[in-house]
Amino acid sequence: MNEQSEGPARLKVIVADDQAAVREPLAAVLGLAEDIDVVAAAADGTEVLAAVAAGPVDVVLMDLRMPVLDGIETTRRLTEEHPEVAVVVLTTFADDESILGALGAGARGYLTKNAGRQDITRAIRAAGAGQSVLDREVQNRLLATARTKAAPAPGDAARQPLPDDLTPREREVLALIGQGLSNRGIAEKLFISEATVKTHINNLFAKAHIRDRADAVRRAIGAGLA
Repeated sequence: MNEQSEGPARLKVIVADDQAAVREPLAAVLGLAEDIDVVAAAADGTEVLAAVAAGPVDVVLMDLRMPVLDGIETTRRLTEEHPEVAVVVLTTFADDESILGALGAGARGYLTKNAGRQDITRAIRAAGAGQSVLDREVQNRLLATARTKAAPAPGDAARQPLPDDLTPREREVLALIGQGLSNRGIAEKLFISEATVKTHINNLFAKAHIRDRADAVRRAIGAGLA
C-alpha cells in the first residue's frame, strides 16, 4: 500500500524545440520541479500534436522556429483541437510578427530564451492555472504596438468602455498591466500579495470580458489608463 500523500496534481508538460542541445537539457531541468512532469520532448510541431493526442498534456513549452510544422501553426491547431492545453512560447525572437502571431494563435505565455529557470517554471504554472505570463521585453513591445495602433483612432476606445462595476483597485491593476508590470511587479507596487493580484485580475477579466494579458494592455491604453 502506498502511504505517500497524494499532494497537488503535477503538470504534464511537453518541451518542443528543434535543437536537441536546447530541448534535452531544458526537459531535464524542468523535470526537477516537484510539480512538473515532462511527458515528451518534441523536435517539431507534428511531434507535439502526436504527443498531445496521446495525452494527457497540460502545457506545451513551444519554440517558434521549427521544421515541418512551426510553433505558431502548431499553437493554432492546439487552440482549435485541444483548447484545454496551454501553450507557453519560449523563443529567441521578440519581433512584433512573432509575438502577435503566437498570441493571436492562442499562446498563453511568451518568453524569450534569456528567461531563467524560475521564470520558465512560473510561466508554466501560470499557464496551467489559466493565466498569462509575458516576458518584460514582450510586454514593452506590445505596449509600443498598441499605442501606435491606438493613436490614429482614439475614438475607438469608446466602442469598448470599461464596465462601471470595476472597483478602484481593479482599475489600478489594469493600469499597471497596461504599463507592462508582471503580477509580481503589481504586487510590489501595491504592497499586496501575488495571490491577491491574481484575484483582482480574474475579476476584472471576467467583468470587462478581457481575453488575455495582451487584450488587457490594449483595453488599458484605450481607456486612457496606460
